[in-house]
Amino acid sequence: MTIVRNSELRRELTVGEVAERSGVAVSTLHFYEAKGLIRSNRSRGNQRRYPRSVLRRVAVIKVAQRTGIPLSEIQAALTVLPDDRPLTVQDWARLSESWHEQLNERIASLMALRDHLTSCIGCGCLSLRECPLRNPYDVLSMEGAGPRLMDATEEDGQP
Repeated sequence: MTIVRNSELRRELTVGEVAERSGVAVSTLHFYEAKGLIRSNRSRGNQRRYPRSVLRRVAVIKVAQRTGIPLSEIQAALTVLPDDRPLTVQDWARLSESWHEQLNERIASLMALRDHLTSCIGCGCLSLRECPLRNPYDVLSMEGAGPRLMDATEEDGQP
């Protein structure tokens, strides 16, 4: 059994150590820092040093990104949390709750896309000129380029 001193537990991590432990490239850590998602201190030799709590912040960032949450929203959410300690279960509960509705909307949108992909290819998403089912006479082209019906609501009179 190895005895670890308190001073070793409190030691800050180098950028390479954070990269190795978190599974994130050094360049990604620099990017996160430039975007204000994480912070480092500088050593006397001007090298980045990270508190151990950065590992949990990086994990939260990776999970949030994987669910499709934009970095700007992740950054905004992390600004209300303290930098001087690891994120707690309560911190994560607040973060995940704030993203819950957005994720539900994304899931519903993806399910609608999945359900319409096999039944009709002429919804405007594929830039077809005409579709007697969804886009007769290419009327959606007057609204501009790109998909139109996937974002339409029933209030718009669209399916």
